[in-house]
Amino acid sequence: MNQTAVKLHSKIRSKKATVAVVGMGYVGLPVVMAFIKKGFKGIGVDLDLGRITKLRQGRSYVEDVPSSEVARAIRSKRFWPTESYEDLGEADIIIICVPTPLNRVKDPDLSFILRAAEEIRNCLRPGQLIILESTTYPGTTEEVVLPALERSGLKVGKDFFLCFSPERIDPGNKQFPFTKIPKVVGGVTAECTRLAASIYGQIIKQIIPVTSARTAEMTKLLENTFRIVNIGLVNELAQVAHALEINIWEAIEAASTKPFGYMPFFPGPGIGGHCIGIDPIYLSWKARLVGHEIDFIELARRINARMPRFVTEQAGHLLNERSRKAVKGSRILVLGVSYKKDVGDVRESPALEVLEHLKELGAKISYHDPYVPELKNEHYQLRSEPLTPANLKKKDLVIVTTGHSKVNYAQVARHAPLVFDTRNVKTSAFNSKNVVRL
Repeated sequence: MNQTAVKLHSKIRSKKATVAVVGMGYVGLPVVMAFIKKGFKGIGVDLDLGRITKLRQGRSYVEDVPSSEVARAIRSKRFWPTESYEDLGEADIIIICVPTPLNRVKDPDLSFILRAAEEIRNCLRPGQLIILESTTYPGTTEEVVLPALERSGLKVGKDFFLCFSPERIDPGNKQFPFTKIPKVVGGVTAECTRLAASIYGQIIKQIIPVTSARTAEMTKLLENTFRIVNIGLVNELAQVAHALEINIWEAIEAASTKPFGYMPFFPGPGIGGHCIGIDPIYLSWKARLVGHEIDFIELARRINARMPRFVTEQAGHLLNERSRKAVKGSRILVLGVSYKKDVGDVRESPALEVLEHLKELGAKISYHDPYVPELKNEHYQLRSEPLTPANLKKKDLVIVTTGHSKVNYAQVARHAPLVFDTRNVKTSAFNSKNVVRL
């Protein structure tokens, strides 16, 4: 172990190291707050001045981080939110949590990672540990981030240290918060891995070191590819079950009683968020570069992408059969527009596509979501409507696309003339005759 690594290890153990996180979103903010709660000083970097202003005022915009926690960190002067990369020179550990979207032709867009790496290079100094958490294809840490940093003249494993550690945050999950989920770490060198394990070990009980950054990158994509494939399978089976007049939810529940060899996955209006909808495509793209096609990913992606239109078609059939009405002119409320329960994140949410399809068919669309007060895009501009008995009675159909714990579904079933439940909401009220499940 060289002296640079020894000094950094000492700073980490004594909690004198300053931890900076680039990207104050659903991943970055919980990460920096976790370190601050354990006694470290934290720097939060984000180019969105609106976010930085809220944080400096002690206000949180992420459901998993209470505003009181942010305010306490600001008052103690242990947290410095900033829009300037220049402040990274003061940090000992820099964690990159920036977006990794797809571009217009569905190829990986690493521009946010590259921008962060170049900005870090400008203030890179000996003794810093850089950790990439943003989900990406295997090889990004060594092929994209490392060359950018080494253009500073400093050498990895000697002057600075570089590691990949996949984010595993599940927004809104109270059972498994960030600090209770085992952390995988894979460094460019063995010393990089040890240092990353050391810093994450300060806030997370179980650390899983792997032999390389590439392995750590693959781990995250394997997890989410497993999910997209199995969700695609059950979504296709849901459509078959509908044609065969079989209750797919009952079949899943029965299959779940087998104590081995089976894990339940559930159908829905489609997939949303970054993890399942986008991450596997990074792996598929990288595989094609080395001469391989991952057919399962592409097939699952196509099946899942069809679900919003399938839901819209079934909604039309329901209106026609139960109410003798067409979609055109019908008042349809979409209940829940975030991509998962109890968060305000609408990234890749299938509910948005359902709204678009309904609008194309001439429906009078509206929505309710306690976490999303407003929706605005090129197709529509809406505000969340209240779920009052009077408002529900005015609707021809309510489509449940996200199940939120804050929603009174018994009231929905009692007052809405017709409900199409695509999420199998667990309430006895939804066993009424006016509720039809996917």
